[in-house]
Amino acid sequence: MKCEKCNAEILEGEEHEQYGETLCEDCYMDSLSPPRACDPWAVHTAKSLVDQGGAVELNEIQRKILEILEETGGIEPAELIRRLNIKATDFQREIAALRHVEKIRGEKREGTVFIRLW
Repeated sequence: MKCEKCNAEILEGEEHEQYGETLCEDCYMDSLSPPRACDPWAVHTAKSLVDQGGAVELNEIQRKILEILEETGGIEPAELIRRLNIKATDFQREIAALRHVEKIRGEKREGTVFIRLW
């Protein structure tokens, strides 16, 4: 059986039904809780934790995103996904996390959205 969203193979009994589609675990979780880059409460919480002495720990993909943005000065999301070689849903989740800790932000350049360092 295959996921109707990402075409990944699903083992028998591990499928999930959502809005008439058969989904794998990852796509099902994304449908229940999609990443939101613009979330004022997430930003407030992240800032509060840092203000109280907490540290922001980045994973490998997040570090690579910041390195690419430093090298390029900003890049289109599709090109960043291509360079990282990750799924768009994984990319959205990483971008949302980096946005919440104010490491990156979006910017329009001549009508095109770019991601750049904060």
